[in-house]
Amino acid sequence: MERSIVQKTITSVITIPLLVLLSVAAQTRRPVPPPINIASYLPASDALAIVDAKRMLNETMPRILGGDPAKLAQANADVDKFKTKTGIDFRSFDRVALSVHYTYPDARTTKLETVAIAHGSFNANAVAASVRAAGGTTSREEKYRGATITIINLNDDLKLLGLWSMHISELAICVLDQNSLAMGSPANVHAAIDAGKAGRAPAELIALATRDQSAVIGFGGNLTRELLATLDLGNDTLAKDISAIKQVYGSVGSTQTDVTMNIVAMTDSATAAKNLGDTVDGLKQLGGIFTMRMAEPRKSLAESALNNLKITTRGNELEIRTQVTAASLASLIK
Repeated sequence: MERSIVQKTITSVITIPLLVLLSVAAQTRRPVPPPINIASYLPASDALAIVDAKRMLNETMPRILGGDPAKLAQANADVDKFKTKTGIDFRSFDRVALSVHYTYPDARTTKLETVAIAHGSFNANAVAASVRAAGGTTSREEKYRGATITIINLNDDLKLLGLWSMHISELAICVLDQNSLAMGSPANVHAAIDAGKAGRAPAELIALATRDQSAVIGFGGNLTRELLATLDLGNDTLAKDISAIKQVYGSVGSTQTDVTMNIVAMTDSATAAKNLGDTVDGLKQLGGIFTMRMAEPRKSLAESALNNLKITTRGNELEIRTQVTAASLASLIK
């Protein structure tokens, strides 16, 4: 579960998280109980995302795709395919915590080392048996610090939670306790086992990712110098503004009909936040030109997101907030 990113522009840095988050966030905003311990087994991390899997599958996906029965049926089929291939049933999860660690193979490349820690009420032994049965002759087992890791040779395109497409060559799965399991590369699952129940992710990032307790997705991450160095920002002024960002965080929520999302950039000074706000406002104006070239229904979705975009500066923080209708998000899902 690694992905390489090379020469990304700042447009990608901002818009890709927006599109991904919007595409999975059409649920009713309501208080939810806090997780038992969302920090458990999270290794040292540069970014975190907390996903309410139960609400996503039971509320979000049906609301986004309710107007397109074929897409809804396909999304459910993708969830079933993942279970068939891996023995893992996403419907048994309550929450999934994604830990991301940045590595830099060279000066122009960033790799995202990712491990997913799923929490739910399931029988650990039954899950382990299901994984072994699904893997069949393509799987192997290894022991690590007393834990049993099942490694499946998949080499297939699968969708996580029926929404995110990803090519997975090899997937390691380990039941950590009666309510938790880890999924990722063997090395990243080792890191989760090493972290243990106390976890090793920075408390500051966990606080950012869980700030909105009612969100289906919350996230927080660091923007390191090394990460920024791999991005082709294409403009000295833009590069200066972006280099002032130290962390980003945000969440997704909704009313009955509209999806809202916000992303906050934490800079090194109030002046930097103001300059960044001016830059983003300029990009907003340019965005209207690009939306004119889009085909429907994505054109209407982009126009709605831009029209509702609000940019607010508070001290050293810049907040970007927008909303769209839940039904319009179906066009983002293929």
